[in-house]
Amino acid sequence: MLTEKEIADARATLNELQVEHRDLNLIVEHLAATPLPDQDQLLIQRLKKRKLMLKDKIYQLEKMLVPDIPA
Repeated sequence: MLTEKEIADARATLNELQVEHRDLNLIVEHLAATPLPDQDQLLIQRLKKRKLMLKDKIYQLEKMLVPDIPA
C-alpha cells in the first residue's frame, strides 16, 4: 500500500508526464503539418518514440494509483 506522500508524488509526476506528452503531441502535429527535409523526419520519429515512452509511464502510474476492483 502506498503512503499519502507516495501517492501525492506519483500524482505530481503523472501530471508532469501528461503535460509533457501533450506538449510533444502539439509539436509533432505542427512539424507534420509543414513540409520538412529528411533530417526533420528523423526528429519527428524521435519525438513520437518519446511520446510512446511517456504514454507507457503514464499508464504505469495510473495503474499504480487506481487499484484493480475485483469483479
